[in-house]
Amino acid sequence: MEKAIVSLSGGLDSATLLYWAVNRYEVTAITFDYGSKHNTKELAAAEKLAKLTRVPHMLIRLPFVNDLFKSSLLKSGGEIPEGHYEDASMRSTVVPFRNGIMLSIAAGVAESSDASTVLYAAHAGDHAIYPDCRPEFLKAMSDAAKSGTYNGVGIADPFVDLSKKDIVLLGRELGVPFDITYSCYKGGDLHCGKCGTCVERKEAFSAAGLTDPTSYSI
Repeated sequence: MEKAIVSLSGGLDSATLLYWAVNRYEVTAITFDYGSKHNTKELAAAEKLAKLTRVPHMLIRLPFVNDLFKSSLLKSGGEIPEGHYEDASMRSTVVPFRNGIMLSIAAGVAESSDASTVLYAAHAGDHAIYPDCRPEFLKAMSDAAKSGTYNGVGIADPFVDLSKKDIVLLGRELGVPFDITYSCYKGGDLHCGKCGTCVERKEAFSAAGLTDPTSYSI
């Protein structure tokens, strides 16, 4: 079976990608600790998901991101804004070129482990606010990875045209344990229910007509 590296944050999207991938590839999951406010909660979720799917799991620490980059998402940054993903205030949560850095590392891990593909869970709802989640960016990264590796590692984004609702519906079909996944940018014991990713999560379950298993503080 073809080998693939799955970028697993521990959130809803990457969890669904993991469950989708294990039916198609020999998977290794990688998670990045880059100093975000919610990294601790995400990492715990990623570990549980990897164990449930019985895939090898690698943790890669990138402390320089928190030290050098400007973003409210990072521990070194300001307060997380509240509101919808499409609000202009959400731009403060962008970590500059985060996905470019992570995908580059994942491509190196892929070539080193004889994997042909890196799988990444960018989706249509990310495009408006995050420039490194857009189809043109992901195509450019894949082209760069293919030309910069001996075995032509590709970067695939199978959810790039899907909405969050679509991913929730797919996850239900695949049996994803959504209650394990973690999304909230504030990183509390409960999802805050007010930041952009919490709002989007609520909307996705509602639009899909499914009960949201997430515990919110409001």
